[in-house]
Amino acid sequence: MDADHAHTREFFAARAESWDARFPNDAPAYAAAVADLGLRAGDTVLDAGCGTGRALPALREAVGPNGTVLGADLTPEMLTAAVHAGRDRSARLVVADVARLPLRDASLDAVFAAGLVSHLAEPRAGLRELARVVRPDGRLALFHPIGRAALAARQGRQITPDDLRAEPNLRPLLETSGWRLVSYTDEDTRFLALAVRRERSRSPHSMQTDCTGARHT
Repeated sequence: MDADHAHTREFFAARAESWDARFPNDAPAYAAAVADLGLRAGDTVLDAGCGTGRALPALREAVGPNGTVLGADLTPEMLTAAVHAGRDRSARLVVADVARLPLRDASLDAVFAAGLVSHLAEPRAGLRELARVVRPDGRLALFHPIGRAALAARQGRQITPDDLRAEPNLRPLLETSGWRLVSYTDEDTRFLALAVRRERSRSPHSMQTDCTGARHT
């Protein structure tokens, strides 16, 4: 495990047990963002960096009993918290690095990612990996329950021009990673960037897994 992954695991492992208690009122914001993702009954969707799984019940409701919901996170303790909250009933949970997912090419209809981009050691590579596993015209939601300015204030810092989630930075980052930004919202009470998977070039690799495209870890 490299230093970036080790730091991420250490950071979230120490906070996993109390994570939901720190943010008890976020469920409606997650549900609204999932609704805007436009999922259909029977879809296959991944919550990338799912943490304690706060989006998983809404994702399950959106795709229905015949859909598939996967939750992947690098930190086992966060997935344990998701199980304790009963959210494993809504999804299959997998310990996985978002930059190298155990999924086949084009095996997903959509990806939901809350607070993910700022934790990627190599954002372009991570977004390309998400593009690899999503079918052409599939969708991506980059979400946070509060906007950039509100988050910066909460963390006691200033927004800088190189913030990856600023639209002038995020749009070209997505474009060079296989996505097309179609909607961008950055308000105090919400951050949501919606993108569509562009036509793909041939992938150099494809992991073969089970019929759902997921592999348990």
